[in-house]
Amino acid sequence: MRADVAGADPSLVRAAIETGDPLPGSAGFAGKVDGRLVRDVLGRQPLFSERDDATTWSHNPADLADPVAVPAGHVRTAAGDERVWTLPDPDPVSDPDEAVAAVRSAVDESLSGVATDGLAVAFSGGVDSALLAARLDAPLYAVGFPDSHDLDAARSGAAALGCDVRTVELDHAALEAAVPDLVAAIGRTDAMAVQIALPLFLVAERVAADGFDRLAVGQGADELFGGYAKVARAPDDPRVDADTVRGARREVMGTLPDQLQRDVLALRAAGVEPVAPLLHDRVVEEALALPGDLLVTDRGERKWALRLAAREWLPDRLAFREKKAVQYGSLVSRELDRLARQAGFKRRMDDHVTQFVESLVE
Repeated sequence: MRADVAGADPSLVRAAIETGDPLPGSAGFAGKVDGRLVRDVLGRQPLFSERDDATTWSHNPADLADPVAVPAGHVRTAAGDERVWTLPDPDPVSDPDEAVAAVRSAVDESLSGVATDGLAVAFSGGVDSALLAARLDAPLYAVGFPDSHDLDAARSGAAALGCDVRTVELDHAALEAAVPDLVAAIGRTDAMAVQIALPLFLVAERVAADGFDRLAVGQGADELFGGYAKVARAPDDPRVDADTVRGARREVMGTLPDQLQRDVLALRAAGVEPVAPLLHDRVVEEALALPGDLLVTDRGERKWALRLAAREWLPDRLAFREKKAVQYGSLVSRELDRLARQAGFKRRMDDHVTQFVESLVE
C-alpha cells in the first residue's frame, strides 16, 4: 500500500512499528504507512484526521473540516488509536564523563547531518541556539522588542562567535497584525500559546521574506536536558508531580507533542520548514540516560550536561549563559499584556490576554 510520510523513510517507520522501537534514528515522522496513520513518540511532526474519518488526513489541520490530532506514539486506523511506542526510561549512566561525551557525540552527529541549503538559524544567544550558530553555516536571525533581553543577548552572542546577526525588531502593530494569522495556523487562542508562538512566527516571516525556506531552531533542549525551574526544584515545585529531577524531566517531556505541534504549525504558516537538530533520536536517547545531577547540579545549574558538551564549540560565556524563555526574553508577553490592557481588557478580568486575542480574531 502507498506510504506518505514526512520526516523519515517509510521503511524505517515500518521497521519501528514491527519492533516497537520508539527511537529508530529519525528526527520525527508522521503520515500514512500501509493504510495506517502514524506519529512518532515525541510528536515532532503534526498529523490530523477528520474526527469521524481516519482515511481523510493532513499535516495541516486547516485542510480538514473537523480535525483531530493523532496522539504521539500512536497508530490510527478506522478502528481507533493504538499506542505502539513509549518513550524509553533507561537507567542513568554512572560515569559522568562518559555521559557527557555521549551527549557531545550525539549533538555533533546530529548537527553534522544538517544541510544548509536555504537554511537560516533562529538565534537568541543562549546555549541551544548558539550551538546551532557555531556549527551551521547559515545566517542568524533574532527577534524581540528593541529593548529586549533576547536582542541584547543575540548581539553579544553573535559577537562572541564572530558572526553577524539580523534582527527583527517588533512593535505593537506587528503583534496585532500577526495574531489572526497565527491563531488560524495553530488553532489556539490561549495567551501562553500565542505569546510563545508569536516571536517564532514573526522571525520566520522575515526569514521567508529574505528567501530562506528552512529555519533551524533549538526546540527540545529545555525539555530533554532539564532546563525548566520546575524540574530543578522537584519535588518541591507544585507544578510537577514527580519526586526526582529525572522524573520531573520525563513529566515535562510529555508536554513536547503539544508544544511542537504549535511551533511547527506556526513556522510552516510563516513560510519556513523547521529543523530541530537537538530533537534527533540520537540526542534524545543520550539525554534520557543522564543522571539527575547532570540535568541539574546541586547548585541549581540547569542543562548541565548539554553545557559541558557545548564547551567543545562554544566559549564558556555562551555555554553557561542563562536565558529567559522566548516569550519573556523577546518582551512579547509583556507587550501583548500591555496591548490587552490598552484595549480595555484589564488584569482583574479572567485571563484578560486570551480575551484580547479572541477579540482580534472574531
